[in-house]
Amino acid sequence: MDTQSIMNFISVSAIAVGGWFAREIWGAVKELRKDLHAIETDLPKTYVSKFDMDKRMDHIEAMFQRIYDKLDGKADK
Repeated sequence: MDTQSIMNFISVSAIAVGGWFAREIWGAVKELRKDLHAIETDLPKTYVSKFDMDKRMDHIEAMFQRIYDKLDGKADK
């Protein structure tokens, strides 16, 4: 084998490995896009909405206010 044949073999091998790697990356990106789309569609169904969270926090704050009022009443006696 002469030097030119060795260089051609090495360059073709490098291009083949690079092409395989690019194809794997492309497939992974496509899968990530599908996963991201699934998350975007399921997210509003899975997590608590802001309105519901605010309603619960108002309830908790009212409970704490009642506790503080009772503690203030006990401290005064």
